[in-house]
Amino acid sequence: MKQRFGLGVGAPLLLSVSVLLSACSIVPGQRMVSPPTLPETGGEYSSDPEQNVQIPVTDINLKLVRDMKGQTTELNQQIAGLFSTKPPSYKLGPGDVLQITVWDHPELAAALGQPAQNVNKGDPGLGFLVDADGNIQFPYAGTIHVGGKDAATVQKELYRKLSNVYSKPEVTVRVSSFRSSQVYVDGEVHAPGPAQVNDIPMSLTEAINRTGGFTPNADQSHVELTRDGHTYNINVPDLIRRGKAPTSIYLQPGDLLRVGGRDEYGVYLMGEVNRPATILPMRDGRLSLAEALSQAGSVNPNTAYAKQLFVIRNSMGDKPEIYHLDATSPTSMLLANQFNLEPKDVVYVDNNGLVKFNRVLSLLLPAINAGVTAALLAK
Repeated sequence: MKQRFGLGVGAPLLLSVSVLLSACSIVPGQRMVSPPTLPETGGEYSSDPEQNVQIPVTDINLKLVRDMKGQTTELNQQIAGLFSTKPPSYKLGPGDVLQITVWDHPELAAALGQPAQNVNKGDPGLGFLVDADGNIQFPYAGTIHVGGKDAATVQKELYRKLSNVYSKPEVTVRVSSFRSSQVYVDGEVHAPGPAQVNDIPMSLTEAINRTGGFTPNADQSHVELTRDGHTYNINVPDLIRRGKAPTSIYLQPGDLLRVGGRDEYGVYLMGEVNRPATILPMRDGRLSLAEALSQAGSVNPNTAYAKQLFVIRNSMGDKPEIYHLDATSPTSMLLANQFNLEPKDVVYVDNNGLVKFNRVLSLLLPAINAGVTAALLAK
């Protein structure tokens, strides 16, 4: 009876142990492996090269870091074309109000009218309103088209027309209300919305300042300028490092300026790190591999296989890339400090063999216990 009991319990126990040992080699997702070729459609590997996808695994070394830095030395030619050494003059448009004074002729001052009572903030000021066609009416000068002209040009034209009535009239023209032109600022600024264009040149910096400045979540390396259906990606800190002042980029009426948020460009720390998380870049948009690991509490010394640290880039694109770093090397932290991560990168730290075995064991122990219990109950 005792011998038969031993055989009955031993059979399921032996089966469970064999399953355990075989599962240690087939359990999925426990190791980062890099087969030479991965099939696109699944199943068996194809002999057709077009059916297979080659994913390169590149070691992070000093040459790679230098090559990556060399790729970003040239300033984008489209961005370079936005700079101007001379600020544009304000161009008049519908809704603007002009204050026109002809000196020593008080009779013309009556044309300005009297100031209105209980004036709202958005109401036009006292003066000559530019109509929807870009015209104004002035005594003894008739209809004058001012749309698209600056105040100095309008002043010369008024002088020429009034000279037919007065001898060498002294004319002054200034804009009393700027209402025709706006730019729009969106994203990570304190007061997003329209910013009125006036006689102070509307540079990129001026537009951000008028809307309250950058928020703490602003990624200053991702500022998008949309103009005439084209979007320019501007890296403000990089321009300053190059000696290019953002104050020399002047906006035009109708431009849209959007400041991206740091939470849109995070990287993902996964695997055997102490605090797996999404790590946000710095305010200047930069984030090195060493900084990301530091914010994740570094690698776990008890479970990590530090020789297998990977950076997976462009994982959703047509040409994903994988970079490998041996974090046990004496130069690894030097390289990690110079290797800059890009938005949506995945940093993965592999686990060691003992951790793999323990995890498989924890998955299979309930099945082993259930098999032994069933055998005992059967007896």
